[in-house]
Parts: sequence; structure tokens; C-alpha cells
Amino acid sequence: MADTIRISVDAMGGDVGPRVAIEGAALALRELRNSSFLFHGREAEITPLLDKFPDLKKVSRVIHCDNVISMDDKPSQALRKGRGNSSMWMALQSVKDGEADVAISGGNTGALMAMATFCLRPMEGISRPAIAAIWPTLRADIVVLDVGATIGGDAKQLVDFSILGAALARALFDMETPSVGLLNVGTEEMKGHDEVREAAALLTTASGAGFRYHGFVEGDDIGKGTVDVIVTEGFAGNIALKTAEGTARQIGTYFRTALKADLFSKLGALLAGKALNALRRKLDPRNVNGGVFLGLNGIVIKSHGGTDEVGFKSALSLAYEMARSRLIDKISEGMRRFPAFPGTPAAPLPTDREAKPA
Repeated sequence: MADTIRISVDAMGGDVGPRVAIEGAALALRELRNSSFLFHGREAEITPLLDKFPDLKKVSRVIHCDNVISMDDKPSQALRKGRGNSSMWMALQSVKDGEADVAISGGNTGALMAMATFCLRPMEGISRPAIAAIWPTLRADIVVLDVGATIGGDAKQLVDFSILGAALARALFDMETPSVGLLNVGTEEMKGHDEVREAAALLTTASGAGFRYHGFVEGDDIGKGTVDVIVTEGFAGNIALKTAEGTARQIGTYFRTALKADLFSKLGALLAGKALNALRRKLDPRNVNGGVFLGLNGIVIKSHGGTDEVGFKSALSLAYEMARSRLIDKISEGMRRFPAFPGTPAAPLPTDREAKPA
């Protein structure tokens, strides 16, 4: 990989459009000096925004695409109307063609997963891709997956997710053998669906092949940071993610209201300003924005569609780090370490019931 990290951006993705992508890139460039950008979308909308940031414009190129995937398009509709000619597809194609090291979009999650699967294809030995979230906890940041790519999952897919999550933890946290736990309704061996128990047996046997299998974990273990990687299927994972984000916003609102309740509360807030600012940053979902698509022959980052430039900057920073740390190489290494799973099926393509927007 070249010294400069090349980031391909679907500039039209998200609820707001190119403004958030351009302003977020301008913020990111202050920290990521050895980076360049390919912005895919409507040139007439992107270029005037880019003109406001001369430093960013020097390291950027705009690739015109008229076609834009809407947030309401089903995956199958997005493929029919946007395959090969939309800003989302072209952002992915740049990675496939070797023009970029990583792609990022704030657009329709289901459409992005469908297009990424068609364009980049799943890695050999991976039955289905997953979306991983970087999750702040009481101990340290951890990896949680899948948070919305696939509804349901058999033992093979849960094992795949464990391998992928462990590879991401090694790349992001610089650890040799991250601990992996399966999310379940209890920690006892007899708890959970057959698929979860079967996956647990396989992971127990293979523990040490690039990760350390911890066992079952429960919902409260996510916030505790009991393990480095928590694995579940996309339905439960997406609910957990949205619940955590909503709870963080709820606590933040309660806190701000309490600090303005009376004069003494305002005085206390003034005296504790430094600590309160640190707490606000911890509770701000924008600072951990960005899901990583794992299991594809290329790195794809999904930003929240409704985020602002600060949140998009966080997603760009994640994209940069994933490319810099050679995530694909680490996943391939993890696959080589893990014992072969018998009867691995070919990866089916996404349907409209799967990969719902996260």
C-alpha cells in the first residue's frame, strides 16, 4: 500500500448530502495529513463545497455520477438502478480497481451491503459479510458484530463473525489474541439456540487460533467490556446498538437538564467544566461513528446517514486506520489459522429482508 491512504467517498450518501462529506473530510485532513480523497457524486453540488477548503481540494478528485441511491431504495432496487453508474457503486468500484484503499458511505445500509457484496465479493471461506461497530465500554473500546448486515445466523456464520471480529481487534487495538464472547441469554452452557451452542463448541475447540474464546456473555457484558469481541447475529446486534445510542442520548439530556436546574447546579457545572466536557465526549455517539463491513475483498465503512460533519470525520478516521493497519491481510491471516469448517456454502446474495438500514 502507498504511504498515502486513498479514501473513496460516496459524497451523495446520507440524509444531508455532500456538505457533511466535504466538511467532515476537511476536519479529518487536519489529523490525517497523508491522505487523499475521491468524491463520487454530482460534480455541480460537490465542487462549490470543495472550493471552500483549498487544502482539501489539493488532495481530492471529483468523479461525476448523476445517479444517487435513495435511503428508501430496497437492496434489489438499488442494484437494478445503480449498479455500475451510481455514486455508491463507483465509490466501491474504486476500491476494487485499486484506485482507493477504502470506501465510505453514509447512504442506505441495505443497498450498500448488497452493492459491496456484488462488487467486492465475500472473501474465500466467509459465508456472509458482517457489520462491526467499535463500542466504548468501562474497560476499553471493543468490537461488536454483527450489528445489522444479516438477520439471523447459523453456527458457521457466528464462527465467521468471530474470526472477522478478532482480526479487526488485532488490527485496531494491536493485540495478538483478543478474547471473543458469544452474546446469549445466559452464561450457562445449556442456554441459547442450537446455532449458538454449536458455534460455542466450534470456538472452544479452535480457541488459540488468533483469538481466545471466553464463552457466553450477556447484554450487560457489552458495557462492562468483559471481552474484546462480542459476536451475535444482526437482529440482536442492531437492537443492542440502537438501544445503546438512545440511552447515551437520554442520559446526556437528563444530565444537561439537571445542570441547569438552579443556580447551585450551574455553579457546580462551571467548577467541574473539564470533567463534564470529558463526559460529554464519552456520551457523544458521533465520536464512535462508523461501522466496518467485514468479510469482503476490500474495506468498506458505513457512516450513520444522519450524522453531521463531526461524526463523518470520525468515520473517515476509522476508514483511514483500517486501511493503514492492513485489515484485509489480518483477516486472511485469521482465516488461515482457523481450522477448516466442513461444508462451507457459497455466499448467497442479500435479499430485501436482509441488510436493513442500521
